[in-house]
This record gives sequence, C-alpha cells and structure tokens, in this order.
Amino acid sequence: MYENFRCGFICIAGLANAGKSTLTNALVGEKVSIVSWRPQTTRNKLLGILNGDDYQLILIDTPGIHEAKNRLGEYMMRSVKSGMKDVDGVLYVIDAAKGMSKQDYEFLENSVAKVPTIVALNKQDAVTRETLFATLEKLNGIKGIAAVVPISAKKEENIAPLLEEILKALPIGAPLYPTDEYTVSSSRFMASEIIREKALYLLDKEVPYGIGVSINKFEEREGTPIVDIDADIVCEKQSHKAIVIGKGGEKLKQIATAARKDLEKMIGEKVFLTLYVRVKNEWRDSEYIMRELGYDIKDLKED
Repeated sequence: MYENFRCGFICIAGLANAGKSTLTNALVGEKVSIVSWRPQTTRNKLLGILNGDDYQLILIDTPGIHEAKNRLGEYMMRSVKSGMKDVDGVLYVIDAAKGMSKQDYEFLENSVAKVPTIVALNKQDAVTRETLFATLEKLNGIKGIAAVVPISAKKEENIAPLLEEILKALPIGAPLYPTDEYTVSSSRFMASEIIREKALYLLDKEVPYGIGVSINKFEEREGTPIVDIDADIVCEKQSHKAIVIGKGGEKLKQIATAARKDLEKMIGEKVFLTLYVRVKNEWRDSEYIMRELGYDIKDLKED
C-alpha cells in the first residue's frame, strides 16, 4: 500500500533570525512556530507535519544556533543537537541578506558528512547580487550539499522547488502520524507560544528576551463552545512587569486581544483569555522554573 510513499524527518537548522520558523510555517501551511524579529524566539524543537498524496514530511524546527549565556540558552542549543539525531536530512537556512558566516560554514561541513543537507538561501528579495554570489561561491566550496535553493519564506517564494528537493531525502515508508495532523504540539503548548509571540511583537524593544508563558488553565466550559484560558506572562524584573502591563493595563489588554484572535482561529471556538504578569528573578538560570514553564530540561543533560 505504501510502496511508493515517502515519510521521514527533516531538521530545520540555522543561525538565530535566519527565518527558520517562518519557513516551517510556509512549508506546513499552518502556524506551527511563532515568529518574531527577535533572535532565539524558538526555544523548543517543534514538529510540523506536511501531508501530501504520496508523502508525509515531518519537520523539526530547532532554536537558532547561538552562543549560550544562561541555562535557557544551554537548553536551546541542546535542543538543536537533539533535533539532529536520527533525521533523514537537514534543511539549513541562511539569511542571504547577511551572507554566509563562519558558523554557517562549520555547521554545513559537519552536516553534509552525516545526512543529506539542503540549503535554503532565505530573504532572496532583500539581498544584493554581490552578497548572493559571494555566498554561493562559499557554498560551492562545501562538497556534498544536496541542493541550494534561494527562497523568501516571508513571501512564500520558491517554496515548491525547495519542497521537491526536501522530498528526495525522504525514505520509502508508511506515514508515522495521522494524515490530518499538522503538529504534535499540544493545544496548551501552542497557546503559550501564541501568547509569547504577541508579547514579543507588541513589546518590541522595551523588554529583553526574558519573557516566558505558563498556562494555568485550559478548559472548555461545560455545555458551551467557550474555552477558558488563564496564563502567566513571566518576566525577570519588577521594572519589566510594569512595562508588560502598561499604563492602566493597556499593553496587557493589547497582548490578550491579539493572542485571543489567534487562539480562536487555532481552537475553532470562542476563547475567554485572562493574563497575569509574574516576576521570577533570573528564571532563565533556574531549572525548576524552566520546568514550570514547560521546558524539557532533560535536554540539558549530556548524552
């Protein structure tokens, strides 16, 4: 029945802010990863599923590669390493507008020696010809890259040719997940990510990266098409709490309104969302608090 069916795992990797999450969403056609201008927005490895007539592509969206400066950063880099295990291929995303860095080169040299590796040159619409040619020249120096495809994840340009190259790396096999699913992330987790995305977007540069979200309640009201969600937005300093709340609570209301719209779209029911702001000092260096916020701390342990 599945003799011509392809199914496999592809890890999406790249430096922080290369556009991995935007590309994951563009490939899957649904919101799987939150998107923000801030580097290191993705903190967990996330699974997105793309189902076709003769394939099931399982994408692992990993945090951006960066130098860890706290326990959360260590966790994120361990998530990248974990996401590379036992995959059928790697889709490496490079910000073409910035060009190719030493970190990009070193990662690719290591990756091509292990699994089929495809390079997506993202943001092609914002790159100069000189920068693009310089990047292509450097990529030509790495033997074993399966394909290089210039794309714009944001504008969804050249996604079809990229998908064709990705599918070549998948082995023959039956689907591993129900073919009507597009992610294995729970609704609670997706809710926390949506709230965090809106907070990052609306706070702009006012609050650093130390924002986390904890879902305290996620329940459907009995006999009604209404879902009640209570959540904490966690920040590291008292001064940040005042910024998140805003004058007269206006900023928190904006975050809640924006998040509620996406949550209702995801759940398909009316959402009653209540947000609180909590201060937990230096939580990004606390394994206990990170566990409370849903991070799988076992990924911090060495293999």
